Amino acid sequence: MRNNAYEEMIMPSEVQVLKAHVSINVRNVERSIGFYRSMLGIDPSKVRTGYAKFDVQNPPLNLALNEVPDLAGAGALSHLGLQVTSSDDVLAIRSRWAGAGLITRDEMKTDCCYATQDKTWVHDPDGNEWEAFVVLKDDLPEQASASTCCGGPAPKEVDACCVKDADAKSAGASGCGCSTAATA
Repeated sequence: MRNNAYEEMIMPSEVQVLKAHVSINVRNVERSIGFYRSMLGIDPSKVRTGYAKFDVQNPPLNLALNEVPDLAGAGALSHLGLQVTSSDDVLAIRSRWAGAGLITRDEMKTDCCYATQDKTWVHDPDGNEWEAFVVLKDDLPEQASASTCCGGPAPKEVDACCVKDADAKSAGASGCGCSTAATA
């Protein structure tokens, strides 16, 4: 049963989705296979010249990597995410990512996209950011500063409500009320 009319419009109740599919462009598929193998903890199910597919069971995800060697910038994605059920799950994912040698960045009790969330982040070799997050409180009221979180133009040091500039981060700067803490 759907929770609201918006969900019903996106996915009719008679359609059963098996898993989400995300296809991203990467500069070097071999380098990206290494990253996603570490991040997801599994080997790709299919590898071809310039292509790889990860068939993730938990969460259900069909992740395809397409090699585009002359990819400009960090790609067209804002970020990708894995929503989990608790802060303990966020911390468990962070621990696994860090144990796999990935650099993580945490945002705990951060207000972003009209919700209070706990998050941990990694980025792949092409700059695509992944977050594992839990929504602690949803449907926060709109605030003037929220535009930097939810699709509005972000200042240079802020992307998707996350401080990227190391100097700004160490100084405690953030957009839209995010609190960030780097974890290596």
